[in-house]
Amino acid sequence: MGSTMSRLRIELKAACMAQSDLRLPQLSRQLPPMGRSRPSRWQTNVLPIVIGLLVVGCCFAFGSAGTVRADDWPQWRGPQRDAVWTEDGIVDRLPEGTLPRVWTAEVASGYSGPTVAGGRVFVTDRISAELRTGEGDRERVLCFDVETGKPLWKHEYEAPYTIQYRAGPRASVTIDGERAYAVGAMGHFHCLSVSDGEVIWKRDLNAEYDIAMPIWGIAAAPFLYGDLVIQQVGGRGGACLVAFDKATGREVWKALDDQAAYSTPVLIRQAGSDVLVAWTGDSISGLDPLSGEVLWGFAFPPSKMAIGIATPVMSADRLFVTSFYDGSVMLRTPKSAVGYELLWQRVGSNEQNTDALQSIISNPIFVGDHIYGVDSYGEFRCLDAATGDRVWEDQTLVRRNRWATIHMVQREGKVWMLNEQGELLITELSPEGVKVLSRTKVIEPTRIQLTRRDEGVVWAAPAYAEKSIFVRSDNELIRCSLAK
Repeated sequence: MGSTMSRLRIELKAACMAQSDLRLPQLSRQLPPMGRSRPSRWQTNVLPIVIGLLVVGCCFAFGSAGTVRADDWPQWRGPQRDAVWTEDGIVDRLPEGTLPRVWTAEVASGYSGPTVAGGRVFVTDRISAELRTGEGDRERVLCFDVETGKPLWKHEYEAPYTIQYRAGPRASVTIDGERAYAVGAMGHFHCLSVSDGEVIWKRDLNAEYDIAMPIWGIAAAPFLYGDLVIQQVGGRGGACLVAFDKATGREVWKALDDQAAYSTPVLIRQAGSDVLVAWTGDSISGLDPLSGEVLWGFAFPPSKMAIGIATPVMSADRLFVTSFYDGSVMLRTPKSAVGYELLWQRVGSNEQNTDALQSIISNPIFVGDHIYGVDSYGEFRCLDAATGDRVWEDQTLVRRNRWATIHMVQREGKVWMLNEQGELLITELSPEGVKVLSRTKVIEPTRIQLTRRDEGVVWAAPAYAEKSIFVRSDNELIRCSLAK
């Protein structure tokens, strides 16, 4: 039922685009207002289609218990890029032992989390004749049926690795209607047909932009804005960020003479306009997403190496970033004016004596006036967002290790966590502490992503869609139902 309704939403989106030339999804666009003096184009052309599809959806849903809405997870951090999961009809508690699987599909190694859209699941991986040297490297973009896990297509290409941590591609595939955007660890950028994997356009970013290749390769996910797809590239000569026409791959603008980091940009509103915020290897900068004009910048150079991985997180007019070596920064980015104000910045004396929050892979979250996240060796912390002061610390959510990781999403007042041991937890977070409501095993860790850790890791972020969790390791992609 969830899959049926998901497809209905896709048909509705396509109908609306065809009739009114709306370009979805857009964070800042709104449907045309319904005027009273005469019917708008929306009312006369699109509204009948909307009503018809809703009627069909109700017919399918008639007689079923509860709601039937199923959301896609079409890009990094979900539908709105905010790590919030809104589906109805999800379990309140997890089963003891292991979460049962709907299906299992074979994949090779990689750090990229799956994405889910239009009844399909997308992920990237790497196959290699020699993992250590990078010889014979080939990256793949894979597509599976969401209901069965059956492989639908793959796109494979040569990608010799010169980077460290060679397990595979880092960035999640970004889906926009009938196009899939995938960037590999060495900068191979593809726009592929969702239906069959055929190449619509491609760019070799490393060759074209002379990338000062980060030690861990290209990791930021493709970011869609209007008719553009924006990528953190790290190219020399002012091409740290590059925007491409998403239909043709033509370069539209490039900006910033910074080294690349690994963090995907975010979008905020200032003075009535969208501002793209990019955390690069040297700065936190606000840009006009249509032109690439740099509107403001906070210098944040690395003390040892560019290691910005976590996506910046926002609450109201506050924007927070966290780095393993260089600590935490909280900026105020006012909605009424274009610019920023430094609220606080804190860093410890070294990676084991940290201050505030010094994360590596884990993305922190805001809950009210507090920040929650994983510190350098797996210490889970609550911070006062106003000052960065530590409120409490917990060491039971993930095993203590250097770069220990938890991926979090928020849902109806709870925080769902997938830790690097492959455990799924439902928790409540507050300034008083963490309460684990439920905990179960989902997938076994594998060692290729981090060969020196004997117990292995699960470092790829999961996707939540179709009332399920989709998780990958270095040898399998799985779907487990979370429906009531």
